[in-house]
Amino acid sequence: MAHHSVEVAVQGPWSLATSREFWEGFTPAALPARPGEALRATFLVEGEWRRASVSVTQRGATAVLDLSGEGDLDLAAAQVCRFLSLDVDGRAWPDVGQRDPVIASAQALLPGLRLCGFYSPYEAAAWSVLSQRIRMSQAAVLKASLLREGVFPAPAELLALDLDLPGRKPEYLRAVAEAALDGLLDAVTLRSLKPAAAVLAVRQVKGLGPFAAELVVLRGANAPDAVPHNESRLTDEVAQRYGRPLAEVSEAWRPYRTWAAVHLRVLRERRLGGAMAPA
Repeated sequence: MAHHSVEVAVQGPWSLATSREFWEGFTPAALPARPGEALRATFLVEGEWRRASVSVTQRGATAVLDLSGEGDLDLAAAQVCRFLSLDVDGRAWPDVGQRDPVIASAQALLPGLRLCGFYSPYEAAAWSVLSQRIRMSQAAVLKASLLREGVFPAPAELLALDLDLPGRKPEYLRAVAEAALDGLLDAVTLRSLKPAAAVLAVRQVKGLGPFAAELVVLRGANAPDAVPHNESRLTDEVAQRYGRPLAEVSEAWRPYRTWAAVHLRVLRERRLGGAMAPA
């Protein structure tokens, strides 16, 4: 097994502790993330679909990625930077708070938070299928039943499984796996497109409607500057805090509209006693 260490100069505010808290989940009764403790993850390297593990630590404005695995660890490092938003130039993120006092408050309460997404658009799409029409807790049980040594199956493995799942979930999961193998859910490609075009491309995959396609682009490819149009809880939060439509309010959030939206969602879940975690 190969090992590789990468140092990433993070541009703009970033806190490993805050991101780790977001990554692992938050409840009012939970202990806060301990400063300096590593964020650890094991995932499939997109395209190769081989396992890789990473331990992320912070040294000032530098993220240190210690990677191991059997695949291309340079690709794995780029993927880690993408799903932790370390590849985004966040130097103008404080300016959004200067323009919008609601976001300024969120930035103060969540210092250094960067959007932490799914490991890949493929896994985001699979989660979208698993969570359709059932509770999140039920979807989590279904996902756990598919894991192989703690990692979601590669697309080819998923196609070979005898999926004992309710409704049309087996059919839709196979469509997601085939789309991943065909390159239709590639994160680099989706990030290179305008968000609306990327969402439209993802909607071509059977079983992925508007909400799911947005999740794949915004939280799978981790696009930093897009507005979720099908997230009712965000729409409600904006209506409550601003009294104006999301489309109008979000103009002040460019070029970090996804980041701002997630900050508001985290504040909402905290206020209502919910979770602060990626799906």
